Amino acid sequence: MIDRKLLREDADYRKRIEAKRVDPQTIDTFLDIDEKRSALSQQVDELRAQKNAVSKEIGKASPEDRESKLLQATKIKEELEGLEASLNDLDTQHKELILQIPNPMHDSVPIGDEDDYEVVSTFGEQYAAPKMDHAEYGEHKGWVLSERGAEISGSRFAYLAGDAVRLEFALVNWVMSKLAEAGFTPIVPPVLVRESTMEEAGFFPTDRAQVYHLEEDNLFLVGTSEVPLSGLHRGDTLTPDQLPIKYAGFSSCFRREAGTYGKDTRGIFRVHQFDKVEMFIYSKPEDSWDIFEQILEIEESICRDLGFSYRVINCASGDLGAATAKKYDIEVWLPSEGKYRELTSCSNYLDFTSRRGNIRVKGESGNELVHTLNGTAVAVGRAITFLMELAQQDDGSFLIPEVLRPYMGGQEVL
Repeated sequence: MIDRKLLREDADYRKRIEAKRVDPQTIDTFLDIDEKRSALSQQVDELRAQKNAVSKEIGKASPEDRESKLLQATKIKEELEGLEASLNDLDTQHKELILQIPNPMHDSVPIGDEDDYEVVSTFGEQYAAPKMDHAEYGEHKGWVLSERGAEISGSRFAYLAGDAVRLEFALVNWVMSKLAEAGFTPIVPPVLVRESTMEEAGFFPTDRAQVYHLEEDNLFLVGTSEVPLSGLHRGDTLTPDQLPIKYAGFSSCFRREAGTYGKDTRGIFRVHQFDKVEMFIYSKPEDSWDIFEQILEIEESICRDLGFSYRVINCASGDLGAATAKKYDIEVWLPSEGKYRELTSCSNYLDFTSRRGNIRVKGESGNELVHTLNGTAVAVGRAITFLMELAQQDDGSFLIPEVLRPYMGGQEVL
């Protein structure tokens, strides 16, 4: 949630919000509603005070004054009821509008759309494509059963089978061990959450079309464990010595993939159900940008250890989520397509989600909002997709990355 005072008074703050493709009219309407709501709220408070004062006077009034006091109380009550109804209406409009206004981008974010990113760094060489692309190889090895998945559940669902399952758990166990050494607490969170949790995490209303909804229970399947992790300290006031709090969440994730018809329909690169290990951090405000770079380094080290060639991009303003002030994507070289494709990302939300969740840290000059950050340690299906092309040998075997071998019973080749 944005800082309303800054939005009203700081032109640069507003400019950095509008850079994320926000209609200026939405902001103007919100500021108008916000001003009316503030003025009306003050009127309501004053009338409530008058009502309480008159109520006290009625009990003390003489019989000849009592009737006039009762009449005064009735008039105040009627006026108050009308103003409270108007205030409730303004509150509803205020909430709807404020949820549509995103976190302002950081000054270092390039302005533009998805393709206007800035390449920060590259690692490794762009190697040639193997005999089979990832989709062919997955079917050839019996690791990915796409046709049966579509038959049972529909398009963009697949069974993961055989040694690919062992690879999945090897990846998860290795990454979890790596994160535990870096001070992260492993978490398996709920994957069904309330609408308020989606709002506080910054995913609603903008990402609503991507989320599966269980209408009977009014619960939503998460597309990342970041959502329930962001609510783990909802309403808490933390002490400085508790921070940073670092969580590594593992969960199955669900995404409708609305708007991607015809894209990445083969293999398991883009599916409706997938597993991820996600990093989520609660930070002191003054530390969040350093921690942001630390998250990126962890993600890069995972890619390097797996042998991936990759690049880091600074995502453009129009490609940032509502909560994100700045985001790095790590894109791994996919030789069958001859281009880099996204594997992980990391984001700094500053105080956007903590403002919605009312999460603070005690300070010398009063309590202040914490900063929150997240980053994907491993998106398992996508990691396996890249490995099926990187580790594929000429004879069709699979050379297990060295870091995963202790989690695969010491095997070197599948």
